[in-house]
Amino acid sequence: MSETDPRAEQAPSARPHTGRRRNEAAHRAILDAALHLLADSDGTPVTIDAIARTAGVGKQTVYRWWPSKGAVLLDALTDRADQDVSDQPDTGSLRTDLRAFIETTFDAAQRSTTASALRTVVREAARDPHLAELMQTFTATRRTALLDLLARGRERGELHGDADLDLIVDQVYGLFWYRFLLGHAPLDAAAAERLAATLTEGNGARGNPADGSRVSR
Repeated sequence: MSETDPRAEQAPSARPHTGRRRNEAAHRAILDAALHLLADSDGTPVTIDAIARTAGVGKQTVYRWWPSKGAVLLDALTDRADQDVSDQPDTGSLRTDLRAFIETTFDAAQRSTTASALRTVVREAARDPHLAELMQTFTATRRTALLDLLARGRERGELHGDADLDLIVDQVYGLFWYRFLLGHAPLDAAAAERLAATLTEGNGARGNPADGSRVSR
């Protein structure tokens, strides 16, 4: 009678699951490559081939996650914005929260890689309808975050009940894009403070100032 091979009774050792880690590493490499290529492109269109080559992956790996070059570029910018502009704390003061949100937005957009990439996308969006549509999606996520912040302040009575929150958001981002693209005036902490003060004072509920701080003129 043959003896049972003891190796057959042993459970096979589990192999480390590396597929997910490889996918995450490739995904990150593609986003980083897209952002750096945008920053260094100086107006030259960024291609899927260039993104894949810089990331060290095949072109089909890029298309596995994104349907177009524009989608990759948008995702790269969104990912960086999510890292740079995290959720702001609710301090209980609209002016304080708004000032922090605006200042963080100004700072994040002016980081060298992000600034170059953002300017390139804006330039390309002017001649690429698909990229222009994706750019609207990107800016909509930023608007939503600011609208939520303003809505909190209105619920606390720090803004008029009929305050036009969309108009306030337009004023914030209108100043941002105007100065960011033309560079005629700084996007700094002082500008963020003055803008937050102007918007909260101009839209504040009567007898309920946003906070007791005064802004230096």
